[in-house]
Amino acid sequence: MDDNHASSLPHRAQCVIGAATVVPLQGEIDVLTAVPLTARLDALTADACPDLLLDLRSVSFIDCAGLGVLCRARNRARARHGRVRLVTDSAHFGRILRCTGLTGVFEVLPEWPEDPAAPVAAELPALSAD
Repeated sequence: MDDNHASSLPHRAQCVIGAATVVPLQGEIDVLTAVPLTARLDALTADACPDLLLDLRSVSFIDCAGLGVLCRARNRARARHGRVRLVTDSAHFGRILRCTGLTGVFEVLPEWPEDPAAPVAAELPALSAD
């Protein structure tokens, strides 16, 4: 773990594209960063029909606390008739989802969507098993 880990936040400023709120995440999402990230995602999922697009392409590590944060955000969004989508092309993250039984729980996009505000796709792309 680097010396700046505890003081760095795993998220940068979000932006809104159409109805979707894009949240770029970076670095490590773990027990040390879970509390501030949870607070941020709770605020973004507080209203009706939240539509979050979490960009995980710059995330280098995620542990069970980080997965818990993502699950909490997804559950809050769904309870308010919204959605949380994850953008990542990481085969490692795909393996983590499979090992934890979370495959199919999240809408995982392997690349940036052409239209971030588009409705949910009927069939979700699968991550490669590398």
